Amino acid sequence: MTELKNTERELYLFRVRLLVVGIVALVCFSVLIGRFIWLQIVKHESYATKANENRISVVPIVPNRGLIMDRNGVILARNYSAYTLEITPSKITQDLDALIDELALLVDIQPKHRKRLRKLMEESKSFGSLPIRTRLSDEEVARFTAQRFRFPGVDVQARLFRQYPLGDVASHVIGYIGRINKHDAELIEDSDDAPNYKGTNYIGKEGLEKSYEKLLHGNTGFEEVEVSAGGRPVRTLSHNLPSSGKNLILSVDIELQKVIEQAFGDRRGALVAIEPETGDVLSFVSMPTFDPNLFVEGIDQQSWNELNTSEDIPLLNRPLSGAYPPGSTYKPFMALAALELGKRTMTQAISDPGYFAYGNKIFRDDRVGGHGLVDMYRAVALSCDTYFYQLANDLGVDAMHDFMAQFGMGQITGIDLDNERKGLLPSTEWKRTAFKKTINQRWIPGDTISLGIGQGQNTFTPLQMAHATATLVNNGIVMKPHLVKMVEDPQSKIRTLTVPKESNRIQLKPENVEFIKNAMGGVVREGTGARAFAGAEYQSGGKTGTAQVVAMKKTEKHGTKHANQRFRDHSWYIAFAPLDKPKIAIAIIVENGGYGAESAAPIVRKAMDYYLLGKRPNDKAAAPVAAKVSDDTEIIDPAIQNEEDLVKAMSTQQAPTNPPANAPATMPIGPASNTPKLSSRVAPKSTPAKTPAKTLESMPDPVQAAKVKK
Repeated sequence: MTELKNTERELYLFRVRLLVVGIVALVCFSVLIGRFIWLQIVKHESYATKANENRISVVPIVPNRGLIMDRNGVILARNYSAYTLEITPSKITQDLDALIDELALLVDIQPKHRKRLRKLMEESKSFGSLPIRTRLSDEEVARFTAQRFRFPGVDVQARLFRQYPLGDVASHVIGYIGRINKHDAELIEDSDDAPNYKGTNYIGKEGLEKSYEKLLHGNTGFEEVEVSAGGRPVRTLSHNLPSSGKNLILSVDIELQKVIEQAFGDRRGALVAIEPETGDVLSFVSMPTFDPNLFVEGIDQQSWNELNTSEDIPLLNRPLSGAYPPGSTYKPFMALAALELGKRTMTQAISDPGYFAYGNKIFRDDRVGGHGLVDMYRAVALSCDTYFYQLANDLGVDAMHDFMAQFGMGQITGIDLDNERKGLLPSTEWKRTAFKKTINQRWIPGDTISLGIGQGQNTFTPLQMAHATATLVNNGIVMKPHLVKMVEDPQSKIRTLTVPKESNRIQLKPENVEFIKNAMGGVVREGTGARAFAGAEYQSGGKTGTAQVVAMKKTEKHGTKHANQRFRDHSWYIAFAPLDKPKIAIAIIVENGGYGAESAAPIVRKAMDYYLLGKRPNDKAAAPVAAKVSDDTEIIDPAIQNEEDLVKAMSTQQAPTNPPANAPATMPIGPASNTPKLSSRVAPKSTPAKTPAKTLESMPDPVQAAKVKK
């Protein structure tokens, strides 16, 4: 039987299949065309960039760091280039230790280099290269380059390094740079300047290197480099040159700095010298110093231990962060406050019996029997404690606080260094906020009296005392102290002053300022500074001071060679010269130096001789003057055991007890006698970094007076 085909049905099915195939083909081609449009048109720029990145590398160009120079153009911090062997951990193809062992056959690699690399790998967040050896010799570079193909992920790079050519001179001023660690990297990432630090491995860590980091760093450039499939540079396509960092022109005279550091010798302490008219810091000395070059490439453990564990604390910036009781250097400011606030006149005198009685407490003077009749000039020139005990009692703590704060005592001066310490200028408000217990918040009137001679809770930095002295002799015109005088653009050579004008003016009567300056001149002419400045070719003013460190046994003498060296008094001296038109103001402290006239003043003499006359000391270090009993010497009299003995001693001088503060004026102005000074057996404790304990006053039995020697 013959089958009949349904031609129409077959044709229909064929057409359906053809349509389906056509639709599928159309959809497929549409997808291809759509994807092509997406890749070639919509995402063209993005994929073109990625393609270029496979053959073009954008390399940051780190700028030259700015130079640091002293006021006369002497280079204190500079840059030099050298080759560094660097490893990129993400690109190495073998065990790291095995790789370093092979490299050590070509380049000298010590165990300390391996340790540093491991430490950098732990601290680094980036995938960039890390140095295994710095400052390669030309021979080492040649040996490695010939074998470079064997070490993927290892290369030699030309880098800039920081150098401090004068070593430890002015190290606390300049500071140092160091490799960027995790903490630094986090701070940079959170800042607006993060793109500018691409490729930068070092950053300022201390001193001016840190406080002027942004200016010194400059602006990072970049270059586009075509690279091969192996990552080797083929050619430079384009570049944007970096801008070098600004140069810093310091106010510091580095030769003066050297003279002073040599004069200190191996003693600890600080000195700040300021030009009163401008606020230029001429010298900023902290002893002992350290070599900042040790920190540039990462300090080794042995050197770090020596610096960090030394009892001399060489890393402490004493002028900036050391807080000490000012001792008798406080007295000229007390006298000026009395004149300005109308509590005393220039000729008004008191009778000094050798002590000041407040209730049942006895505050001893520095001389058994006292100084006799004392006016303000003699009180400053001869450093009469009784005069200032009474004056402090009359002024009150808040009046003293408000007046002294104007001169920057217990205040941040704003100098261009980080981590400045405020110190402490006490007041009733301070005590209310400093203590939690109500019983400790009340100001005790007796506490005020010891403040008058620069003791008690008073603690100031050497920088603050130098700033206050400069402001005083500048007739109350306040110039912000600064170490950087000018910032220089390295291209245009245009220089900009950092402190172009005064900060403030303290309203002082010119005649009062001249009187205090003349009284400070009396310290040099006839007082405790006379010996150190004998034969000087210029007139100067000054004030010695001594701050006790620890309570001593009654058989020991403060400030003498008989005391344990670490327990000797701190030696202070503030000074200015010339007397009529001061060009330099200085504050110095020599830790455990004894009397200000013996340890501190001779160093100031050498500094002024050089700065004013160009004279250099013949000896490299100021030899300590032999301790002796003089009119600036404190002794403990074992015969005086209680208040009865004290009264008997006073009666031999026929001195009145507790004379009135406003005794009639007389004019018994003359040199001090050589009567030995009597000191309390109880003294406050002080350290460079901690606020000293307050002065202890006399106890009920036996008398332990709150006398703290100037």
